Amino acid sequence: MTTHPSTAGLRTRAACDPASAVTRSLLSYGVLAGPVYVTTWLAQALTREGFDLTRHPASLLSNGDLGWIQVANFLGSGAMTVAAAVGLRRALGTGPGGRWAPRLLGAYGAALVAAGLFRADLMDGFPIGTPAGPAEVSWHGALHLASSGVGFPALVAACLVMARRDAELGRRGWAACSAGTGVSFLAAFAGIASGSQEPAVVEAFSVAVVLTWAWVAALCARLYRQA
Repeated sequence: MTTHPSTAGLRTRAACDPASAVTRSLLSYGVLAGPVYVTTWLAQALTREGFDLTRHPASLLSNGDLGWIQVANFLGSGAMTVAAAVGLRRALGTGPGGRWAPRLLGAYGAALVAAGLFRADLMDGFPIGTPAGPAEVSWHGALHLASSGVGFPALVAACLVMARRDAELGRRGWAACSAGTGVSFLAAFAGIASGSQEPAVVEAFSVAVVLTWAWVAALCARLYRQA
């Protein structure tokens, strides 16, 4: 008589598998990174005197007496995103996008760390006392801009790579979600990169940032359950 292991037994052994546990642990950072970043950013945006969500990008919060909070936010969320990218690589394995999606997400995480290390220049009246309008670009401000110039396109590409992977695997809903997130973020980034200070452009970019963080969290949560 042949004895087949029960489903519960298989799940128990999977839960105790060290490799799966490590993968899930790494992916959990991807679930947490977005809420940590968005909560910290909005808490500052709504409480720091002189900051205006309709005019000022989050990077400006790195300046002033409380600038260390946003610096820590960039560094922490960036490190968590890099960890999530490692978990993504372990979870995806072979197949379309199995290598490039994690690399691109990791590049975005590294860009966030760079954004924390190199502060944005003072501009547009924030912190209070700063002259209105754009400021002269410093070396650290240039590196901060370069980090966004690398990180944001990498995040867009990660969305599109995952869209292609899910489409090939027949997951049409996830493919549409990833593609929509990538395209909407690309449009919002193009608007802000144009130098426009229009409130609608700044607000659209802020919304796109929240949506992409939600996408990262949803992707990592899905793979966490499958690990």
